[in-house]
Amino acid sequence: MFDVLIFGGGVSGISCSLILGSAKNKSFVSGKKIGIFTHQKTSSLQEAIFNNAYGIAAGTLGSDLLKQSTQHLSAIYPHVRQIPDEKVLKIAGEFPEFTITTNKNSYRSKMIVIAVGAANTFSIEGLMQYIEPHQKSIPEKQRIQLRNIDHKVAEGIYVAGTLAGWRSQLTIASGSGAAVATDILTFWNNGIQTHVHDSIR
Repeated sequence: MFDVLIFGGGVSGISCSLILGSAKNKSFVSGKKIGIFTHQKTSSLQEAIFNNAYGIAAGTLGSDLLKQSTQHLSAIYPHVRQIPDEKVLKIAGEFPEFTITTNKNSYRSKMIVIAVGAANTFSIEGLMQYIEPHQKSIPEKQRIQLRNIDHKVAEGIYVAGTLAGWRSQLTIASGSGAAVATDILTFWNNGIQTHVHDSIR
């Protein structure tokens, strides 16, 4: 049983994982099992180049960033379990016990974070009832989002990045994933507002 499983190894999913992983020394995170499906083939970063993203060197390729991000997560926070090469097909159940079915295996988790793209090819069974037109994309692109209030779709179900209704900008997606992570940390901390900072002091 995972405490949280994140769907998607793009910007918002990895950002969410990094924040959750970095909180490992907090007492309320001790023993928590965190996992992420790092399927990246359909990420919009595959064809991207970045010249306008804060903290990222100009000319960085999105395809390189995808590889570097999973390596970073593995090196610094190895307790976050990465599940590569599996695509989520279905979720069933409700908080605090979801069953997640992929093209290869089945998993259980108390909470889930959906951090895949906003393409209208979205087809995860058990989440289709939450689909609505994307509010910050031009209609011709036929993008979708999951109905949510401040990233929360339903009890135990969060959405991050463009699928949460945000614009397709790396820094926005990253912040969205981080916001979801801090909401989860706050939940684990009995509702006490929580964030995680590293310091050189």
